[in-house]
Amino acid sequence: MTGLRTIVLSMPIKQKENQHDLSLKHQKWLVEKFKNVEAHTIELDKLFESFSSTLNKFDNEHGFANSRARLRMTTLYQVAAANKGIVVGTGNKVEDFGVGFYTKYGDGGVDISPIADCNKTEVWELGKELGILKEIIDAPPTDGLWDDGRTDEGQLGFSYEDLEDAMINPDSPHKAEYEKIRKQNLHKMEPIPVCKIPS
Repeated sequence: MTGLRTIVLSMPIKQKENQHDLSLKHQKWLVEKFKNVEAHTIELDKLFESFSSTLNKFDNEHGFANSRARLRMTTLYQVAAANKGIVVGTGNKVEDFGVGFYTKYGDGGVDISPIADCNKTEVWELGKELGILKEIIDAPPTDGLWDDGRTDEGQLGFSYEDLEDAMINPDSPHKAEYEKIRKQNLHKMEPIPVCKIPS
């Protein structure tokens, strides 16, 4: 849409086959629709296996899941550097500013975040307006960080619609649970604490 050269990456790490297939379909659609888009698949399985093997005595399932996002972020920045580009984020308002549903220094590590002021339901509407494949829009959102293919809503325990309601409606039946998740993840959304030295 901007006409600027755009590189889209699929970066499978122990990915469920159906998730990777969907990613490839999306890449194909983008390349066919926009002349400025090029697509690449960068397999990160071996890199992750080496990383997790090296750190096996510090085994932690959640830590290794987040490491997948951080390996992807590192990959994005390497590709961006090699092409004198920037990394574009895909987080939305609910994830980035509501419940902090992203990996610190992982998928939260970007240069610009063009849809971060849109709620998830607005992102879906935008996708429909742009003619994005229905299969992509209808697919359950997932961070792709777990071997069992768990969804975002399964991890959060709420639908995105319920979370959006809790963000703006003080009488939402999910307000207390929303605030609990937000509080747990607030460290991602606030500036890093700094020790102020008196002058």
